[in-house]
Amino acid sequence: MRKLNLQTDAFGITTIDTGFRRPGLVASYLIEEQGRYAFVDTGATSTLPVLLHAMQDLQVRPEQVDYVLVTHVHLDHAGAAGLLLQSLPEARLVVHPRGAPHMINPDKLIAGATAVYGEQAFRRIFGEIVPVPESRVIEAGDGFSLSLQGRELLFLDTPGHARHHYCVYDERSRGFFTGDTFGLSYRDFDQGEDVFLFPTTTPVQFDPQALHASIDRLISFQPRRMYLTHFGCITHLEKAAQRLHRQIDAFVGMAREVKASGDPCREAVSLRMRDFLFDQLREYGCRLSHENILALMQMDLDLNSQGICSWLDYLQHKGLDIPEAGTG
Repeated sequence: MRKLNLQTDAFGITTIDTGFRRPGLVASYLIEEQGRYAFVDTGATSTLPVLLHAMQDLQVRPEQVDYVLVTHVHLDHAGAAGLLLQSLPEARLVVHPRGAPHMINPDKLIAGATAVYGEQAFRRIFGEIVPVPESRVIEAGDGFSLSLQGRELLFLDTPGHARHHYCVYDERSRGFFTGDTFGLSYRDFDQGEDVFLFPTTTPVQFDPQALHASIDRLISFQPRRMYLTHFGCITHLEKAAQRLHRQIDAFVGMAREVKASGDPCREAVSLRMRDFLFDQLREYGCRLSHENILALMQMDLDLNSQGICSWLDYLQHKGLDIPEAGTG
C-alpha cells in the first residue's frame, strides 16, 4: 500500500486521494462530527483498500461510520460503495432516487459502463461491483436533510451531468460536495489561488441547460468552498462559476459546428475541445508542456466527446434542435 495523501481541514473534512488511475484524480471525503463519520463518494472498487487504510490512519472504527453518500452512481464515484458497506456494519447508503435502483441491482450500471469503456477495460479499471441491500439504502430527493450528530447535510437535486446527481450542502463549512456538477479542477494546473476548471459531459445524460441551472443554484447559497470529487476543495467560486458557464456554452457551440460539418462526431468534438481547453489553459497561465497537459486531460477529452455525441444523438432521436447558448 502506497503512502496515503490525507488532508483534514478546520471543519472536520478529510480529503482522501484514492489514487484511482493516478494521484489527484478522484477524491473521497470523510466528514467527522463528534466521533461519527460519513463518506462522500467512494471511488471505484479498486480504491477500497485506500479507504480502509485511511480509516486506520485516522483511527476511525468501522462502527463509527453512519453514512456513505454517493453524489451519483457513475462508478468512479460509487463503484466501491457495495464492498465498503460490507466493512461498515452501521452505515447506510444515501443515493439519489434515480440512482438507488442501480445500486441495489447494478446490472444496467455495469452494462452502461462496459459500453463506454469496453469489457476488458471495464474489468481492469472498475473491478467487481457489489449490490447494496435495499434495507441499507436511503433515497435522498431534492431538499432531503440528514443529521450527522446534529450536523445538518442538505441534499439538492442537481441534474446536467447526470439525472441521478445530487450535491450536498454542509452548513458548518459553508461548502458543497459537488460530485461532477461543478466541473473538474486538477491541482496540477493551479496558478496561485485562482483555479482552472472545466465541465464534465460524460455519457449519457449531459444536459447543458440543466447544468447551467444547477451551477446557478449552488452559487445562490453563497458557499465559501466546493469539495470536488475531481479534485479537492476550491474557493473563488463566483469566478469559477462564470468560467463554467462560458465553457458549457462553448461546448454547445462545438456540437453545433460538428453537426453542421457532417464530420465523424467523436473525433471532431475531441479535437475542437482539446484546442479550446488548451487555449483556455494558456490564457489562465498554465506553463505545463503540451504533452503533460494532454496526459492529464486525455481521458476527460475522450469521455467528454462521447458525452457530447450521445447528447446530439438524443436530440436527433427526439427531433429537437440544439439549444441556444445561455446560463439557465
